[in-house]
Amino acid sequence: MSLTRIGAASGAAGLTLFAFGCGRYADFALPAPGQPGTSTSFRWEAMREPVLTRGPDGAWDAVDALNPSVVKEGHRYLNLYSGFDGRSWRTGLAVSDDGVVWTRLGKVLSPDPASWEGDYIAANGSLYRSGSQFLYWYQGGRPPAIGLARSTDARHWVKTGVPVLRPGPRGSWDERGVADPYVVQSAAVFYMYYLGQDRARRQRLGIARSFDGVEWQKLRSNPILEPGPPGTFDENGLGEPAVWASHGSYWMLYTGRDRHEQRRLGLARSPDGVRWVRVGDFSAVAGEQSWNSKVVCDPSVEVDDGLIRVWFGGGNVASPDENLNGQIGLAALRPVNANLTK
Repeated sequence: MSLTRIGAASGAAGLTLFAFGCGRYADFALPAPGQPGTSTSFRWEAMREPVLTRGPDGAWDAVDALNPSVVKEGHRYLNLYSGFDGRSWRTGLAVSDDGVVWTRLGKVLSPDPASWEGDYIAANGSLYRSGSQFLYWYQGGRPPAIGLARSTDARHWVKTGVPVLRPGPRGSWDERGVADPYVVQSAAVFYMYYLGQDRARRQRLGIARSFDGVEWQKLRSNPILEPGPPGTFDENGLGEPAVWASHGSYWMLYTGRDRHEQRRLGLARSPDGVRWVRVGDFSAVAGEQSWNSKVVCDPSVEVDDGLIRVWFGGGNVASPDENLNGQIGLAALRPVNANLTK
């Protein structure tokens, strides 16, 4: 995705620390997730209509409602999603009993022009429940960096005041921006999958880890996934990773952009959360309805007894950033037996 509006993700995949290092960069990987699984792929089944539409004219989310980040709290779902009014991106809260019918509770996070964020964006983040508090890693600033806010009720938030993940040094793969955080945790360790952009505007995916959610170490061998070859659905860049563990592997849904700025979701598989290969028999997910005919993006994943539920963004305008007529949909990834590309 373009770094002017990049995605959201949420969830936990039951990940475990494998190797440690020191400094801003480290060598690490994740262990094989459970027992080896059968050759399994997934089939995408989406609801026809969006489950969260744009707000009314003049509302903070009237132009685009995208980037869902969904977590379950007891019997209720919480969704921190991103709204665009034609000028700024903000984060709002919606709640649901079933993940399908949502009630808006209004915007909860806005950009602070007096801070590092500027006046354009404080949104497109990753919501996580940690003990008695909520953590929300979000995108802000130009060039974009990733900040952190904390809350006890998901409505009132306190920001750290400075970015917790910044662009890399000159010449690095992420020197011109970092965004699209998707955070999972194992025990006391957080892992963040994120997008980085270099000076050639190539957008690729990487991973970082943290023991407190504030200080992060980037994987020394980043990036972990490159754009596809010419003519593929993801030739023009990658973004918005959503990662989980099931069926003996780690899996990643991610957004790919083609040369016409149409977006689809691809699927990749990994034995260790670091080395990824695309799943060859999974067709990239394109929108089949009028409301998401040009864009399918922004996955947020819940694993429930083997079924993968995915909240996602969709739009009917092909654009790298905003003004997509963006709305939020819901789909399921159902496991099927298949011969996967190794």
